[in-house]
Amino acid sequence: MPSHLPKKFSRTFLKLFSYVEAVLLVAITLATIFAMANDFYHVYELRSVKLTDILLMFIYLEVLAMIQQFVVNGKIPVRYPVYIAMMAIARYVTLGMKELESVDVVWLSLAALVLATSTVIIRAGHFYWPYKSLADE
Repeated sequence: MPSHLPKKFSRTFLKLFSYVEAVLLVAITLATIFAMANDFYHVYELRSVKLTDILLMFIYLEVLAMIQQFVVNGKIPVRYPVYIAMMAIARYVTLGMKELESVDVVWLSLAALVLATSTVIIRAGHFYWPYKSLADE
């Protein structure tokens, strides 16, 4: 459906929006790199690497990969936030294993299973029913 706004306003708004988007992407990238460096420094100070530290670094890596996908393709595949969510659940369970009730562990495991299943469904959907490019139409 075409916009009812004046074209000059739309162009100006979209240009301003793209600048704000670029600034926010840089801010998110810098914040992620800072957080990752902070985590590496923490590991260096303790002279000990725990599984939770490694899982947190994977989360940072996935955020950076998501930013890269957005910059390169202009969109973020749904599976990237799903990967981050699965990694966050794994980290949460690993961190709080002693404090968590057994029912909570079951629910978190079920949530991770649902996320993993959704990833498989999304990937299968892209394989069997790929998006049509504009050149195909």
